Amino acid sequence: MRRHMNFMARWTLVTVALTAAASEAQAARCTDYTTCRQAVIAWCAGNHPGADRDKDGIPCENVCGSRADVLAIMAEIGCSR
Repeated sequence: MRRHMNFMARWTLVTVALTAAASEAQAARCTDYTTCRQAVIAWCAGNHPGADRDKDGIPCENVCGSRADVLAIMAEIGCSR
C-alpha cells in the first residue's frame, strides 16, 4: 500500500510539472495572445522568438499596435531585448 502511495505521489508531481511546462509554451502563434502584454512577456522571455518576424521591434502586431506600447510594457517588466 505504501509503495503504491509513493508511486502515485511521484506520478502526480511529474504530471503537474509537465502540465506547467506545456502551458508556458502553449502560445506558439501570435493569434494565441489576446493582449500585447502577453505577447511581449512571451517574446522577452524567449518563449516566442519568432513573434517579431519583420524585426521592427513589435512582436505580434495583431495585438501590439505600436513600438511605444511595446517599449512601455518592456520597461514595466524589465525586458531589455
